[in-house]
Amino acid sequence: MSADLKPEMILAIDTATTRVVVALGTGEGSVARSTSWEAGYRHGETLLPAIERILGQEGVARSVLAGIVVGTGPGAFTGLRVGLATAKGLAHGLGIPLVGLSTAEALLSADGAPGAVLLLPAGPSDRILVRPGEEPSLLRGGIEPELRDGESLVAVDLVDRAPPDALTRGEAARAGLGAALLRSGVPRLSSALTQGTVGLAALVPEYITLPRGARAGSGTVAWSRDLR
Repeated sequence: MSADLKPEMILAIDTATTRVVVALGTGEGSVARSTSWEAGYRHGETLLPAIERILGQEGVARSVLAGIVVGTGPGAFTGLRVGLATAKGLAHGLGIPLVGLSTAEALLSADGAPGAVLLLPAGPSDRILVRPGEEPSLLRGGIEPELRDGESLVAVDLVDRAPPDALTRGEAARAGLGAALLRSGVPRLSSALTQGTVGLAALVPEYITLPRGARAGSGTVAWSRDLR
């Protein structure tokens, strides 16, 4: 191994929101370098080249990565599918452990405020409200979230559909998403390394919306001709 290559580095990936986040960190969970960009519908074109760039900028070879942390959503089908498939492919090819973390919980951790709850889009008109440790609540149309005592709102990807202060907090939380994934993911990776597991099969995305003609069932995606 070349002397300028850094061992024990962790890769973090999140593709659950409209901005892809890729971060490279140490085995202690601190961030060495991170990058973020608006993906649009080009996740498949942009993710791997961005990973290669960030590894090259830090002088880290794929072969010395110790593990991968990936955000599992909630998020849209296309972005999550690309992100998780990329993470699984890298982990399998390198034989290193992979852990999945809730993107929503990582965003709330990055926000850091007690009582913070997360608002995300669920299509062009609906939204979901995510509280830590609870199932997301679907808000149809223009229904406003009912906050409990002590709660405050963090909103992501909801320009003109959420209060300005909640959107500002959402952007700040997304800026810290890579760090939050590394901070929470490194202890889980350490456990996986101890057990000698890679963890591919158990990694399941949490989709907000599926493509037309697809429905979720028993933890898998089942295709149907019923488009109603």
